Amino acid sequence: MASTPAGDAFRRARDLLLTHRDDPAAARAAFEWPDVGDHFNWAVDWFDQIADGNDAVALRVVEEDGSEASRTFAQLRDRSNQVANWFASIGIRRGDPVMLMVDNRVELWETMLAVMKAGAVILPTSIVLGPAELAERIDRAGVRAVVADTTDAAKFDDLDPDLVRVIIGGERAGWHPFTDADTASTAAPGVVVDSGDASIVYFTSGTTSRPKMVEHTHLSYPVGHLSTMYWIGVQPGDVHMTISAPGWGKHAWSLFFAPWIAEASVFVYNYRRFDAAALAEQLDRADVNTFCAPPTVWRMLIQADLEKRPHALRELLSAGEPLNPEVIATMRRWWGLEIRDGYGQTELTAVIGNTPGVPVKPGSMGKALPGVEIVLLDPITGEPADEGEICLPTEPVRPLNLMAGYLGEPERTGRAIHDGHFHTSDVAVRDADGFLTFIGRTDDVFKASDFKVSPFEVESILLEHPAVAEAGVVGAPDAVRLNVVKAYVALVPGATADAETAHSILAHARRSMPPYMRVRRVEFAELPKTISGKIRRVELREREQELADARIETEFRESDFPGLKSGN
Repeated sequence: MASTPAGDAFRRARDLLLTHRDDPAAARAAFEWPDVGDHFNWAVDWFDQIADGNDAVALRVVEEDGSEASRTFAQLRDRSNQVANWFASIGIRRGDPVMLMVDNRVELWETMLAVMKAGAVILPTSIVLGPAELAERIDRAGVRAVVADTTDAAKFDDLDPDLVRVIIGGERAGWHPFTDADTASTAAPGVVVDSGDASIVYFTSGTTSRPKMVEHTHLSYPVGHLSTMYWIGVQPGDVHMTISAPGWGKHAWSLFFAPWIAEASVFVYNYRRFDAAALAEQLDRADVNTFCAPPTVWRMLIQADLEKRPHALRELLSAGEPLNPEVIATMRRWWGLEIRDGYGQTELTAVIGNTPGVPVKPGSMGKALPGVEIVLLDPITGEPADEGEICLPTEPVRPLNLMAGYLGEPERTGRAIHDGHFHTSDVAVRDADGFLTFIGRTDDVFKASDFKVSPFEVESILLEHPAVAEAGVVGAPDAVRLNVVKAYVALVPGATADAETAHSILAHARRSMPPYMRVRRVEFAELPKTISGKIRRVELREREQELADARIETEFRESDFPGLKSGN
């Protein structure tokens, strides 16, 4: 298949980043977002080009029982053409929102490519959602079709009867079996899209409010993820693995766009219950070169004492929430590799990162990635500052890798994009060398005794205690200090949730933190999280507000232990 001008421009930009993979300063200086023209479809102009006659493995999915399925680039090209042509025959048209409620199986990748080729809009959806949540999303997004597997199809029984329904892995009355696509043509569908058309809509994870619908175009995610590829450090021929469930943006970041931009192979290991030893074995057996996991997984790997490094690993990454320095230091000692943190949002691609070849500063998430300009704005004055809200200038040029907006919510979009900037609602501090360190969400940071407290900073220190597996820190209302620092703590296996452990944790906080930051209350609990693994501090804050006038029986306080002087 002959290359296209759009595909050629994309390749030149990609190759420049690969050339400067160990020199981010040179990459930032030389890189420009490619001009792919008015009609760009990544699935056609890029994926089909690299897949033409390519029998290298593009996707490999291994199950817990050892069974596996794989597809070459060429097979995925032909199959996605078939599915796209079949979609047209059952009434799915350009611009139609298509909800994908499919777990990590090869049909998910086939369908994502096919929806793009059909000019329709991908709506990835978590399989944990129930009928009520699905009904709201179908209504809000104007969903035209749904693709689900047999396990989840029943959730749609009482929902919009006009939906075009496609079922994977079986048959069901009123549903089109996915296998019906087997007889469709493998010829290119030939649907032409505008580069600014919607291509993918993600519902945010909802850490502070009801999920927003983030709309990305055929430019903002497919082209924008050149920055993500650079941060990951994935190269042609690599095997890349990310632990991520469909339904949130990181899945598209690292299991769809970035590795295939690099012409690497995607490796997926499905499991019902996390087993650190089994994961390490799969990393070794599959020759994984680049591996990304959320902080929770890294902490569980450490708790399992897995000191032997899988042999092919070259790059370790973490995303979702900032990774605590203690975890980074442990993996450096065990595996001899740095876990490189990165930052982005569903609304963006990767925009800040520790990149290959650059020493990691403990706690820092790195610098702005190629093609990205970052400013920190004081949340009160709106002026540039060394500590402030992470923002991207939208004037005079709008960032290519920024969402089109929040679907159907112009007012909400206006609250995020205004005064010449996109406002992330995340706060960071910049050091003298330009490295950025995450402090917290603007609504997570609170005041105690007139000092600003960063939950992340406190949580990082708590994780140094041997009994603490995870911690969520919030301000508990206090008549004298406005707030006192309270930690909700999940313990490591074998630790006991009792007064002795609470005393030990509070004593550790007293030794390790300045008075204003010191944890003064501890409660042992399972932390509420989003589907992407982020701690929902908003739930913890709400609980503290509701119980502000009452002593919570399940918490331990500094004042409970005469041996701990409360200090000021």
